[in-house]
Amino acid sequence: MSTTNTRTRILEVATELIAGSPDGDISTRAVCEAAQVGAPALYRHFGDKEGLLSAVVDHGFERYLATKRERDESTDPVEDLRRGWDSHVEFAVRNPNLYRLMNSPAMRTPPAAALESHRILTRDLERAAAQGRIRVSPELAAQMIMSASVGVALMLVARPATFDDADVSRRVRDAVHASVLTPDAAPPEPAAAEPAAAEVPSAAARLSALLREAQGPGLSTAEAALMKEWLDRVANSRPGE
Repeated sequence: MSTTNTRTRILEVATELIAGSPDGDISTRAVCEAAQVGAPALYRHFGDKEGLLSAVVDHGFERYLATKRERDESTDPVEDLRRGWDSHVEFAVRNPNLYRLMNSPAMRTPPAAALESHRILTRDLERAAAQGRIRVSPELAAQMIMSASVGVALMLVARPATFDDADVSRRVRDAVHASVLTPDAAPPEPAAAEPAAAEVPSAAARLSALLREAQGPGLSTAEAALMKEWLDRVANSRPGE
């Protein structure tokens, strides 16, 4: 068996064992026995048990991320955010043990799949910010949305008897989105009055997003970074602060 085939076989066996485990945990000994390899082969490819589990998460989650990478971005980033939340939770419900493993506190190093998922979410929020449709910076909005979506998904897979309402995910999604997104509204008239205090953070978030895409004329790299820091600070502030 080639080195590549050995590694793939170990990953496939570990994934199957995790999916069928009552508590989602596996032993390296069980993996070696099922894959018909010695412990040295497993440790040579993955380093230790945590390395194996991290690879299993990335291997399994690759299917989910492939659909996100290949999707065509719509002209409505807010709708893309809604679909992204729904597909995230749907994946968790279909793969409960894998999802719990991905978000386990025992995983000292975040799997690459989790980091890429966060980058995709942030990019959608940057697109929304460029349209003036979020109240806070894309980074803060991503943290809020990811925290809430992971929390809902974990409750659905870990406590299905308690969280048995299939609509709870949508309700939480809409509540969180309402806190970070601006209401849909027509663009202001050119002669409109000064924006209200509540609109200032949204305007700052939009300017910050536009600054990421194209550095303003006459601004050095340091000046652009400072401007972004100021705009993000304003975007993340609450009215009256």
